[in-house]
Amino acid sequence: MMAIDMTSSFDVIDCCRPLGSESLAEEEADATAQVFKTLGDPARVKIVNLLARSDGPVCACEFIPALGLAQATVSHHLKKLTDVGLLEREQRGKWAYFSLDADAAAQLASLVRIPEVV
Repeated sequence: MMAIDMTSSFDVIDCCRPLGSESLAEEEADATAQVFKTLGDPARVKIVNLLARSDGPVCACEFIPALGLAQATVSHHLKKLTDVGLLEREQRGKWAYFSLDADAAAQLASLVRIPEVV
């Protein structure tokens, strides 16, 4: 028969301690989930990547050869990204130019930044 001391207490290990920062409010979590849902398409991820590497706004026409997609499909993806707030759209004549929304990009970066494991 084995005797177990039930009177001793256990220290909480680091992995079980409460999170140090505040969690997202329900509204923020919903909005963030919508952004990630929108980014769930590889073409949209490529668009965001191309804009992140660009020095300025990019004409919608430049995404067609870069993505190998039809104009209507590219327009659809650009609209989805604009609607969720990741892109800014500027009309120049008959062409639309797109750039990353700075605030949305900063918020997205802060959400996906994972600190190094010590």
